[in-house]
Amino acid sequence: MSPSTPRSYGGVSGADRQQQRRSRLLEAALEVMGRDEWRTVTVERLCSDAGLNKRYFYESFTDVDAVAGAVIDDIAASVRDATLEAVGTAHAEPLEKQAISSVRAAVHSLVDDPRRAKVLLGGVAATPAVHEHRVTVMTGLTAVLIGHARTVHEVELEHDPLALVTPAFIVGGTAEAILAFVNGAIDVSVEDLVAQLAMLWLITGNGAAAVARARAGGAGVEPD
Repeated sequence: MSPSTPRSYGGVSGADRQQQRRSRLLEAALEVMGRDEWRTVTVERLCSDAGLNKRYFYESFTDVDAVAGAVIDDIAASVRDATLEAVGTAHAEPLEKQAISSVRAAVHSLVDDPRRAKVLLGGVAATPAVHEHRVTVMTGLTAVLIGHARTVHEVELEHDPLALVTPAFIVGGTAEAILAFVNGAIDVSVEDLVAQLAMLWLITGNGAAAVARARAGGAGVEPD
C-alpha cells in the first residue's frame, strides 16, 4: 500500500472515508451558499459545519471556491442526467409529452431542494470566480438543450441566428421562473409550474423551428 493511500478503518476503505468527508464538505457548502452567505465563508467555517478537522479540507479541495465549483458541477450534472433520462424514456411519445417529461425532471431536480435552484440558477451572490464557473456550467446545459432541439425538430438550426438566441432565451426564462417559484413570487403548484414551462418550451421551440425552416426554404430563391 502506498504511504499516500488512505487506510481502511472500521470496515470502510480509506477512499470511501475520503469521499464521505468530501460529501460532508459539499453539503456544508451548499447550505452556506443557499443562505446567501458564500462571499464571507472561510475554510474554518466549512470544516466546522461539516464536523471535520481543517486538515481534511485540503485532501479534496484547494480553496473555498473549489468547493463551490464542485457543488455547482454536482447540481448541474444531476439536472442534466435527470432531464436526459426523461427524454430517453419518453422519446417515442408525442412532442408534448416529451416536453412535459423533460421539464418535470429538470424542475424537480432543482425545486425539491430549493438551495440547489438558488445556487445553480444564480439566486445567491458569489465570488467572481464562482460566478464565472456557474456561467460556464449553464452554457454547457444550454448546449445540451440545443442538441436535443436539433434532434426533435429535424432542422439545421445551427445555420440560423435563432440557434443562438432561442436556447439561451428558454434556459434564462426557465431559470428566472424557477427562482421566482422557490422564492414564493409565483403562487402555483409544482405541477402547474411544470405544465406552463413545458407549454412555453413548445411554443418557443416550435416557433423558432418553423421560422428557421422558412428561412432555409427561401434561401437562394430569386424574386419574381
